[in-house]
Amino acid sequence: MNLRDLEYLVALAEERHFRKAAEKCFVSQPTLSGQLRKLEDELGVLLMERTSRKVLFTPAGDAITAQARRVLAATKELRDIARTFTEPMSGELHIGLIPTVGPYLLPHIIPALKQHFPELHIFLYEAQTQVLLKQLADGELDCLILAQLDNMDNFGSLPLYDEPMLLAVPVSHPWAGREQIRLDELKGEKLLMLEDGHCLRDQAMGFCFAAGIGEDSHFKATSLETLRNMVAAGSGLTLIPQLAVGERNGETGVSYLRVTDPEPSRAIALLHRAHSVRRPCFNEMARVISKLLNERL
Repeated sequence: MNLRDLEYLVALAEERHFRKAAEKCFVSQPTLSGQLRKLEDELGVLLMERTSRKVLFTPAGDAITAQARRVLAATKELRDIARTFTEPMSGELHIGLIPTVGPYLLPHIIPALKQHFPELHIFLYEAQTQVLLKQLADGELDCLILAQLDNMDNFGSLPLYDEPMLLAVPVSHPWAGREQIRLDELKGEKLLMLEDGHCLRDQAMGFCFAAGIGEDSHFKATSLETLRNMVAAGSGLTLIPQLAVGERNGETGVSYLRVTDPEPSRAIALLHRAHSVRRPCFNEMARVISKLLNERL
């Protein structure tokens, strides 16, 4: 048994397809299939049932795959420990971001990170919060950049910046000419929201419920761009994070107002495993990102 065999097993568990798993591991399909048969022979147990249409893992296969993930994560941690003492700001760094942060944050921070850490090879992954938290816990990702929530106490957290949420209204709306609006003026309104699974939805709903603002249940968006387009079409109002607004006020049929008394906002943080040996690297990254974004916001 070797680590490469465990990588093949985990890839097959993720893809549930021999050809796709082989492509992911950069080997031929016969090589991957043959090594997994040898692994089964060595362990003396059937890991999967092979059919013409799909791959079905046995209970033993599921249990051994879960352990294989932990072994691979621990192996990566060993390499990270060694790198921490030799070249702490080098090597690969796998970062997860939520969809309501990634597209708007990355253009600001990637050039700066490449300039400050030229030996660091950054890989980026976008998914919803709960998926990212599992990938972080499983060792598939090194850190996350996302909105801070109450259920993240098991991870180390480094604050990055606080981002206000602006009210988006159609340019034809009576409020469109204003620069700001008090939160209590929105009482009785119904806002368009993202679908379930987006942490921004949960945060926005928290502000809305507290202020007596409801949700327009006729439509739930999959992205901020969809929300923006619905507002531009005159279908309602919504809250948009400031970075997603940029310099677009009024340009796309949408006008943005700052909300006051109180101002809705979300705290963006860098999350990592609580005892990660790469903490010095994360600290330095957080310092750079925080400085950049606090200057913009």
